[in-house]
Amino acid sequence: MTTQRTLILLKPDAVQRSLRGEILRRIEAKGYEITALAQRTATAEELAAHYAEHEGKPFYAPLVEYMGSAPLVAVVAEGEGVIEGFRSLAGSTNPTSAAPGTIRGDLGREWDLPVIQNLVHGSDSPESAAREIEIWFPGLA
Repeated sequence: MTTQRTLILLKPDAVQRSLRGEILRRIEAKGYEITALAQRTATAEELAAHYAEHEGKPFYAPLVEYMGSAPLVAVVAEGEGVIEGFRSLAGSTNPTSAAPGTIRGDLGREWDLPVIQNLVHGSDSPESAAREIEIWFPGLA
C-alpha cells in the first residue's frame, strides 16, 4: 500500500444532523490524518466542477441543488490506502442496506428521499481525488 490523499465531503445532511464530530472521529480512529478541513456552503462553480461527469443525468440538478442548499464540510485525509479504506468505512451508497459499523449503516437514514442524503462523499480513485482536492482546496493538490 502507499500513502494516498482523498477528498471527503460531509454532506449537508451530516452537518444539519450534527454528525461532523462522529464522522471525523471515525476517520481518525481508522488511522487517517486530516490534513485540510473547511466548512462552507458550496458555490455553483465548485459543484458543477465536482459533479461534471453526471451533468445531463436525471439526478444531476437535484443533487447540485441539495449540495448547495446548506453548509457542508470538505476534508482532505491522508493515509495508507485511504481512498479504498474510507469508501469501505462510509458503507454502500444506500443507507438502508449499508452494513452496520459503517458511517451510512450506523448513521444513515432511509433511501426514499428526493435526493440521496447519504452523509458523505469519498473520492473513488487517485485521479478523482487529485481533481476533487483541487476543486475544494485550490493549490493543495
